[in-house]
Amino acid sequence: MTRAALLLTLALFLTLAACAGTPPGSGDGGGKRVMVYRCPDGFAFVAELGSDLAWLFLPGRTIRLPRVAAGPGERFADAGYRFHPGGGQALLETPTGSHSGCRNDPRQAVWEKAKLDGVDFRAVGNEPGWYLEIRDRRSILLVTDYGTRRHLFADPVRTGDRRAPRTRYLGRSGDDRLEVILEPGPCSDTMADETYETRVTVSLNGRLLRGCGKALH
Repeated sequence: MTRAALLLTLALFLTLAACAGTPPGSGDGGGKRVMVYRCPDGFAFVAELGSDLAWLFLPGRTIRLPRVAAGPGERFADAGYRFHPGGGQALLETPTGSHSGCRNDPRQAVWEKAKLDGVDFRAVGNEPGWYLEIRDRRSILLVTDYGTRRHLFADPVRTGDRRAPRTRYLGRSGDDRLEVILEPGPCSDTMADETYETRVTVSLNGRLLRGCGKALH
């Protein structure tokens, strides 16, 4: 597979990953979306959008905005705040100023959505693309082969290692056996050109996967 084709496949995989799962408090079967907006003036914020409600995670505060019917498209407003996601550029008006031309960062939105879903640790790897989500002592979700295979392990066992600063998880689901080892980084994801804090090694039924990750809480 050429690098261009691999990048295209990886982009599709990240898009599918961003759509997976349901943010906390959702009652609409996964209809909510999570966006990470970056504005030309340097302002950045996270938005969780539902059909009739938006949560805005602004620097230093969280705002709950109901949807308003006035005007075309999605609009949310309350108590001096107005938010219009728009087609590709969002507008946010606050009591102290406004921020226009804000664009979503889909790569970062995947991580923020996982955080809002209650994921404690997330990791990614390439060739073929995979990602791992750990809800500590509750479950581990491993999605492999560019999103085509999902493996869920309930009640994983976590252990430490006195000889080395690493954490080990063991999981079992039917005939599947999982081992996850987290070790201090740095760890570079060359495909995404990003550096993470943790090196991650995953063994699924003897199949070895290596990648990078970080704690979300």
